[in-house]
Amino acid sequence: MDLKASSSLLCLAILFGVSSIVSAVNITRALEKYPEFSTMVELFGKTELTPIINKRQTITVLALSNDAIGSISGRPEEELKNVLMNHVVLDYFDELKLKALKDRSTLLTTLYQSTGLGQQQNGFLNCTKTNGKIYFGSGVKGAPQTAEYITTVFRNPYNLSVIQISMPIVAPGLGSPVQVPPPPPMTPPPSPSPKKAAATPAPGPAEEEDYADSPPGAAPETAPASAPSEDGSPAPAPGNAGKKKMAAADEVEPPTSASNTGLSFGAVLVLGLVASFAGF
Repeated sequence: MDLKASSSLLCLAILFGVSSIVSAVNITRALEKYPEFSTMVELFGKTELTPIINKRQTITVLALSNDAIGSISGRPEEELKNVLMNHVVLDYFDELKLKALKDRSTLLTTLYQSTGLGQQQNGFLNCTKTNGKIYFGSGVKGAPQTAEYITTVFRNPYNLSVIQISMPIVAPGLGSPVQVPPPPPMTPPPSPSPKKAAATPAPGPAEEEDYADSPPGAAPETAPASAPSEDGSPAPAPGNAGKKKMAAADEVEPPTSASNTGLSFGAVLVLGLVASFAGF
């Protein structure tokens, strides 16, 4: 064998060795630097899915954080295994490939579908791009698309990709669906407070008397303070009318000049009679 042929064989061996090393990256090694996904790694081992996943040459794992996976971690082992297999896509997807998708649904094949147990497309996932956001959900008709793509955690093109989603995907027939918390209720705007009617002050004593002199249903007439009376004297202020009437009831009318003359004549007559009786 000449030198040129030997060199070619050596290059092929090196390339084969490198490709073997690259493809040997497994899910446990890919996530060992990310403690926030430690629960999912443990559940892969508990359900004996780790060696099955690592045998695949091209996969994408839809990873769930420790908090997000808590809603399914307590399920029976067989049910949990089926749900987890639906989070392993038999194709390669990373952020670049997901963003290159058109605004429509793309059907993805999962590891659960490869078991032959899938029914009514519950072994498939729908990947939907809407308004720049990417959502995942079961491929069963009418199933909700609520698991949102968050970020790409690990990528090794085109063998292994780990992307984080917001919540577990439980296809119909694989277990009870994950309860999505309802949005907080909208607080209605406060209703406008009714306008309070202006309080009308109770009438004072003078005003009550004025109302008594007025005909029913008629408001008391108030003359301007500057309007003169018939004899030329200024008219009393409106507020003093009641006070003057009350004062008039307590005062005694002074005697006139005719009354004074009568009293003087009577006094002289009495004195004359006294003097006449004194002469006797």
